[in-house]
Amino acid sequence: MFYFLLPIVIFCIFMSLRTLFIPNTVRGKFVSVENFLYLGTVYLTVIIGFGLIYLLFHLIGMPLLKEMNNHSRSNIFETSFYFSAMTLFSVGNGDVLPHGIGRIIAVIEALIGYTLPAAFVARVMLNRER
Repeated sequence: MFYFLLPIVIFCIFMSLRTLFIPNTVRGKFVSVENFLYLGTVYLTVIIGFGLIYLLFHLIGMPLLKEMNNHSRSNIFETSFYFSAMTLFSVGNGDVLPHGIGRIIAVIEALIGYTLPAAFVARVMLNRER
């Protein structure tokens, strides 16, 4: 099941990011409800996608995240999506740490988080000039 779900999740993340490079995806004004919802949808897709990647690895017995507070009742769903959001929007708080291949996945997500706003602004500016 893992080998079926992982490519699907990666494909969904890729397709969401791909929409930034399709002509005429975002039109019109600099600030609009449509642009805000579009960017929010892309961010949400990336957060959920990477959260699912961390979760899928945990479910096959290969945990990529370690909580520093060592709660005995830690919720892996909450931890996966929290870490994904913190990695995408910032460098994190240090309360959840990746290890193993999780470090590489976190770096990829952080790079997407840093380049996504620039790609969105470039897309809006290019469409505005047309």
